[in-house]
Amino acid sequence: MSNFFSPILGISTGDPNGIGIEVILKSLEKINFTDKFTPVIFSNYNLIEEQKTIFNINCKIVSINDIKNLKRNSVNVLNLSNEEFKIQFGKSNTSGGNFSRLSLERAVDFLKNSMIDGLVTGPINKNNIQNSDFNYKGHTDFLDTCFNGEALMFMISSKIKIALLTEHIPINEVVDEITADLIKNRIKIVENSLKHDFQINKPKIALLSINPHVGDGGVIGKHDDIVLGPTIQQVLKSGLNISGPFASDSFFGTGMYKYYDAIIAAYHDQGLIPFKTLTFGNGVNFTAGLNIVRTSPDHGTAYDIAGKNIANPSSFSSAILEALNIIKNRKKN
Repeated sequence: MSNFFSPILGISTGDPNGIGIEVILKSLEKINFTDKFTPVIFSNYNLIEEQKTIFNINCKIVSINDIKNLKRNSVNVLNLSNEEFKIQFGKSNTSGGNFSRLSLERAVDFLKNSMIDGLVTGPINKNNIQNSDFNYKGHTDFLDTCFNGEALMFMISSKIKIALLTEHIPINEVVDEITADLIKNRIKIVENSLKHDFQINKPKIALLSINPHVGDGGVIGKHDDIVLGPTIQQVLKSGLNISGPFASDSFFGTGMYKYYDAIIAAYHDQGLIPFKTLTFGNGVNFTAGLNIVRTSPDHGTAYDIAGKNIANPSSFSSAILEALNIIKNRKKN
């Protein structure tokens, strides 16, 4: 591992035809990283230099072929290959998917071998990144197979933290997926993360209901009464501070979310819509539950604005800073 006060932070590019490299470079230009960390982008030097020129970025970039040759006070680019990548901004194609997959897999290899202290991932296209060996719904599913623990998508910001019981699955599969064991497990992961990753000694967690109005006594559905409610009572007996289930509309509409350290939503949009409404542009996707630190911005490839030099780097900058904070908090423990 690197020095506690100057971790080595790996960065995967995501799809080069999207806004990934643009927000990476803008973030590294903006953040005074010299006394905080040393960045390593897993990419091709010529590709990074080309986009640096396109977006008029002012930061020192160096090419390395071995992590042992890392240059402090510089943006290091660990060369993946010498093949030229032809940028096609705004296009989802096989070359962009192949490059994003190579960048991610190489960065993960270095993370497995403790040659970097954490990873910030650029946005991928979940369709074009697929091949016969890579068949995952996203970063979280892939990382879950690579490291110890159980991966949980944890959306974090200074305003609110939201985890999910179910992630990238169709809405008609949500109810069958949510069991007492799943709920208990997710609550435990969130509590452990709040304690160890965010230094919250006695976290308060809220659980949202599956159905509108918590099912209205079974009129709109019985799963909240049959599964969520009793499970919460069991968890309370174990000493965890968990409340709910809460109807999500009033929970956010009345500002109740402000009184909890984290919220666990039943399904993707129930959690992500309020999170992005409250924090978009500054929110961060953190993979909790694993023995490594990985964060990413709260947005995708944004092909519609790629190459136009108008992408906002705030979320990627936040992802970098959150990764550094979590790395340091884990080292304290």
